[in-house]
Amino acid sequence: MRLALGLERFGLHCLLMLLGLTAPPPWCWAAGLDPQLLAQTRHCLSCHAVDHKVVGPAYSDVAQRYLNDTAALTRLAQKVRLGGGGVWGAVPMPANAQVTPEEARVLVQWILQLSTPPNQATQPKRP
Repeated sequence: MRLALGLERFGLHCLLMLLGLTAPPPWCWAAGLDPQLLAQTRHCLSCHAVDHKVVGPAYSDVAQRYLNDTAALTRLAQKVRLGGGGVWGAVPMPANAQVTPEEARVLVQWILQLSTPPNQATQPKRP
C-alpha cells in the first residue's frame, strides 16, 4: 500500500529515472514531483490544457508569452497559489491555497519548458 502511494506521488517516469532506466526531467530533480500528476490532482486541468484554451490559457501559450522572462518562474508560481487576473482576459484565476510553494514551482517549471522544442531541451546535471 505504501509503495503504491509513493508511485502515485512520484509518477512512473520518476520511478524509471530512479531505477536508471530513463533520464530525469528537470522537475524530478527539483522536487521529486510529477507535474502532470500535480496538474491533475490540484485541479489545474479543470481550467487549463497544454495545447488549447479552456477557461484559462493553454500552457503552451503561457510558455511562449514568458519565454524570455527570467523572473517568470517566481512570479507565476506565486500566481498559482494566490490567484491573479487581467493578463489573459476578464476571467480571474482563483487562489489555490492547497498548492504548496514547492508544488507551484514544479508546475510552473513544467509549463515554462513547454516552449523548448524536445530536441533542444537539455538534461539537468545530477546533484
